[in-house]
Amino acid sequence: MKEHIAELIGVAIDTLKQQGVLPTDLTARVMVENTKDKSHGDFATNIALMLAKQARCAPRDLAQKLVEALPKSDSVTQVDIAGPGFINFFASSETINAVVGQILAQKESYGLSQVGAKQRVQVEFVSANPTGPLHVGHGRGAAYGATISDLLAAVGFDVYREYYVNDAGRQMDILATSVWLRYLELSGERLEFPSNGYKGEYIREIARKVQDQFGQALIKSAKDVFDGVSADEPKGGDKEIHIDELIAKAKSLLGIVNYEGLFDIALNDIRWDIEDDLAEFGVRYQKWFSERSLTRGGDVEKSLKLLQDAGHIYEQEDGALWFRSTAFGDDKDRCVRRENGMTTYFASDIAYMNNKFERGFDKVLYVFGADHHGYLPRMKAVCQALGYPLEKLDFRLVQFAILYRGTERVQMSTRSGSFVTLRELRDEVGNDAARFFYVSRKSDQHMDFDLDLAKSQSKDNPVYYIQYAHARVCSVMRKLAEHQWQFDAALGLANLDRLDSDYEKNLMTALARYPEILENAALNYEPHALALYLKDLSSEFHTWYNALKVLEEDEVLRNARLTLSDAVRQVLANGLGLLGVQAPEEM
Repeated sequence: MKEHIAELIGVAIDTLKQQGVLPTDLTARVMVENTKDKSHGDFATNIALMLAKQARCAPRDLAQKLVEALPKSDSVTQVDIAGPGFINFFASSETINAVVGQILAQKESYGLSQVGAKQRVQVEFVSANPTGPLHVGHGRGAAYGATISDLLAAVGFDVYREYYVNDAGRQMDILATSVWLRYLELSGERLEFPSNGYKGEYIREIARKVQDQFGQALIKSAKDVFDGVSADEPKGGDKEIHIDELIAKAKSLLGIVNYEGLFDIALNDIRWDIEDDLAEFGVRYQKWFSERSLTRGGDVEKSLKLLQDAGHIYEQEDGALWFRSTAFGDDKDRCVRRENGMTTYFASDIAYMNNKFERGFDKVLYVFGADHHGYLPRMKAVCQALGYPLEKLDFRLVQFAILYRGTERVQMSTRSGSFVTLRELRDEVGNDAARFFYVSRKSDQHMDFDLDLAKSQSKDNPVYYIQYAHARVCSVMRKLAEHQWQFDAALGLANLDRLDSDYEKNLMTALARYPEILENAALNYEPHALALYLKDLSSEFHTWYNALKVLEEDEVLRNARLTLSDAVRQVLANGLGLLGVQAPEEM
């Protein structure tokens, strides 16, 4: 209906151009919105206020001219001018009612579109280092990335979901060394565990698996391991130097083959746990992309050479290579290869971006944690330096969720092992509550995750409130049998004019908004808009249900109200499905 009204206004604008009221070269984007107060009509536009200056007349006068130039439409029963020049449109009851038949005909397809025109979009999200289980902070990025991917697919994009596995670099070496030291402890060696090592019971569990596979083959005495290693921080040393020297000892004492075997056990155990955890959370990927593959496959060297040949990389006196990031607006240049010849994490990021674009994606979306905010300028610089259009690159930052038990905040640290895992959260509140709560606010806004609210069965719990609306419709349908009645959708659709209360008009107007809400939520990467809409739709439904009787003795009215109920159920199911939340038939 909004598009129809915009077309009517477009015709009126063309008429005023011909009359000389508006410039002939004028281009105007007509915005039509739903009204909040139905006494002001169903739809409104501020186009007269937008064009008044160019028309050189008062907004209300221009509004009057536009209204007089509007072509007739059976879908519009009344047009009014309000305030400084708003134009309000009243839709016919047939137009408002039509959405019910559209929903029941299209079912799961209602709201879907092809606005994306099969453009290929790669969405990378979560990508947490495989150094420990996912915690509740990672869960928000998982829910957001998965939902955005599903929304984009729903409006016609060809979406490719990807997890970047950071399986190279210092953090993974710290993990492998931490596992080895726990393995030595399990083998009877007494040692002081490094303050900068990874702790937590999961490290011991992996160490037991190393013990099962290698037996005693990796045992070295604690004396040999710590001989010549600098002091740790508790003893006045530097914890970073201490752990780096222990990593070097692990590699030298074990040898490359045994060290890589140990490394792979630790990596794969955590990586597989993350994959299982996310799958149980309803989050799946087309590809788990290995960072190590970029180095082993030559992508890093190839990408650095591309930038070097283009003059975007320079060499320092010590032999280190630096990317000239400041040439593209970054606050400083970035090292890509250290003086010792080792490439940096950023060099892998460059290669990964180039790899993405070489695979032919039309759009690349990075879903980063909010702590990666400083990364955006350098990533945009890389995109431009590699010769790719900036409009193909997009970022969304996701604030970590902060978990509260009552009024007490739960502290989390992967290194110390003191954290609440995503799996523990799901076990406590359920997948549905977790998925919904994570996307119920804008991704870049701070979020306190209220465990008590997520588990409550009340209207204050939005996911329960929405699911209850769906289950309520299903319950009504089951009650038909008690009266030996049948649901006659055809009879209901033929008599939707019987639904003439404000409750019913409001409900049908809300149903008609779903396709627009879905499209905007997808294109703006804002799943919270869909979550809010479903809550509002549920509120309209509960208000209507409590005010009017659905299972009326009057067969015609009963079936009309049942068709409306079924349309609500369908839209709730469609929307919840896109959020990764179930639509239960019973509560």
